[in-house]
Amino acid sequence: MSLGQAIAPHLPYLRRYGRAISGSQQAGDALVAGLLESLVAHPDAVDPAGELRIQLYRMVHDNFGLAAEQAAAPDPDAASDLAIADARLSRIPSLARQALLLTAVEGFSTAETGRIIGRDTAAVEALIADAMEEIDRQTRARILIIEDEPIIAMDIEMIVRDLGHEVVAVATTHAEAVAEAQEHRPGLVLADIQLADNSSGIEAVQEILTGMNVPVIFITAFPERLLTGDRPEPAFLLTKPYQPATLRAAISQVLFFDESTVPA
Repeated sequence: MSLGQAIAPHLPYLRRYGRAISGSQQAGDALVAGLLESLVAHPDAVDPAGELRIQLYRMVHDNFGLAAEQAAAPDPDAASDLAIADARLSRIPSLARQALLLTAVEGFSTAETGRIIGRDTAAVEALIADAMEEIDRQTRARILIIEDEPIIAMDIEMIVRDLGHEVVAVATTHAEAVAEAQEHRPGLVLADIQLADNSSGIEAVQEILTGMNVPVIFITAFPERLLTGDRPEPAFLLTKPYQPATLRAAISQVLFFDESTVPA
């Protein structure tokens, strides 16, 4: 198997991670583009026979400075997000956010995360605790849940309320989701992609976004279907089945970059 073939399955998830730590599609994709450029120039930078996934995430971590460069370029879609994040980023080190995302969203153990960010397990655990405390303190929101499975919807609602957020409604169909969004004007949408009446959660969200600017987290068993390289793409998505810590981390990270949240 060639190096390109070995790397290909990891690219959607690397892009997801890059966007999560940088707060925009453009900056996150720049991180992964930088990784690929490095590998073209220096293919021996990774060992395909070793733990390739850890090596790739370590390269994204090492090249995180590229996100700042990309963010500095004129980008109307990303500028407001990054301006909002600047004040919050000054109060929480990016390393702590990366440790949180690597464990809670990307599924690495604390030991693996330590290898990626260059810290021991105890330091990683401390970083995660610091990140969660600070992000939770900074943000809260009114949330719309679009989910047709009652048990999953109840689970999501419980997690959201436990985090101190308000659930304004739970919608199970396209039409209901759009109506609830128009009525409640939520600060965040959590959306499945397959709804009760066989309608599409993606299409429901697209319609919602025509009338308001609201961050969205998609929850799906097939994240690679939404990370195709086409635009627009979701900057944040979770894979089913998910752990409560995963949803908690994703919500906190999305709200970290959103202007509708207020200090808790």
